[in-house]
Amino acid sequence: MAARKPTPKLTAFGAEVRRLREEVGITRTELAGRATVTRSYISQVESGRTKCRRDFAERLDKSLDTGTALADTWDELVRSSTYPKYFADFPRAESSAVMLRAFETRLVYGLFQTEAYAGVILDNEEAVQERLRRQIVLTKPKPPAVFVVLDESVLYREVGSAQIMREQLEHLLALSERDNITLQIAPMAYHRKARAPFTIATQPDRSELVFLENAVGGETSGEPGDLADVTDTFSRLTANALSPSASADLIRKVVRERWT
Repeated sequence: MAARKPTPKLTAFGAEVRRLREEVGITRTELAGRATVTRSYISQVESGRTKCRRDFAERLDKSLDTGTALADTWDELVRSSTYPKYFADFPRAESSAVMLRAFETRLVYGLFQTEAYAGVILDNEEAVQERLRRQIVLTKPKPPAVFVVLDESVLYREVGSAQIMREQLEHLLALSERDNITLQIAPMAYHRKARAPFTIATQPDRSELVFLENAVGGETSGEPGDLADVTDTFSRLTANALSPSASADLIRKVVRERWT
């Protein structure tokens, strides 16, 4: 029988197991010994190739001294896992990613938004605070490498007020100076296949998920065809976008000429 194909939620759960194991500083073999299973089973769980039971997630928590972290993650991601084509908790994949690549056409990338900017876009304060909590991924001890391409129109599209826009663009400049962040501006022009915003989250095992925005919100996919398409599109965008330094110069110019 062919092996079951990893699904986005199982991949995300496995990535969290691996992250916590590596934080403790033990190998798969050592974890297997603590949890009384084979090393290959730990490998299958971490790669998302098997759907473990909740009691095993509890055993992992005990073996790693992580309280109820993995049991809670199992409840959130795996309990209802029925292997549909498209599904996943993208914020979970985002938080465990080693690399994030994003393209935005209308608004500032969510992880780069200020509280005031997000407050204009989102429906309620709880949603704003949840977005700010997601941004913790940028400041954790080993943050992911983040590559973002913003359409030039984002810099000119007023969200809230001139003051909010000035603060937001100044925040982008500050973020662009961080070693793990590369920010580029794509000139307002036709960019082949760049039809809608997307974010690609690369996991520690190099597996990937993409969140594709659409008119009703979006969907998360781990399908090879989808990933190949957005990866190709992102490569074209970065090639045609302004360099990071030229992008920063443009942001400064827009702040000075439009939002001051």
